[in-house]
Amino acid sequence: MADFVRLTESDDCISVIFDIEDEQVMSLGERLAEICEDAYMNGYNWDALLNCYLQKNMRGLLSGMETDPEAGMYAAYYGTDDEGRARAQALAELIEELVTEENELCGFIEQYADEIEWD
Repeated sequence: MADFVRLTESDDCISVIFDIEDEQVMSLGERLAEICEDAYMNGYNWDALLNCYLQKNMRGLLSGMETDPEAGMYAAYYGTDDEGRARAQALAELIEELVTEENELCGFIEQYADEIEWD
């Protein structure tokens, strides 16, 4: 898994931690802001973007998910059962894919920027 996304587990949840201050992620954020000026990619806007992306493409990952965006980080939380664990793993893999294959995310912004609830 890429350095900018990791899974951690505690007694009550599995966390997907997305380091949006990673150099590769920051570079993608700059590219997204060029496409849509509202897309200043802090944690709150990553939350808005990922929420919209999941609603459009992978609604199942929203089940049981809670998020906690911050200025420099995005975190999603799932339960510790097998379904929560599988969803957390799938979300981490999706984030990695979206960052490394950035053209898909850029195309998504071009198509749906007006539907995203930017911060």
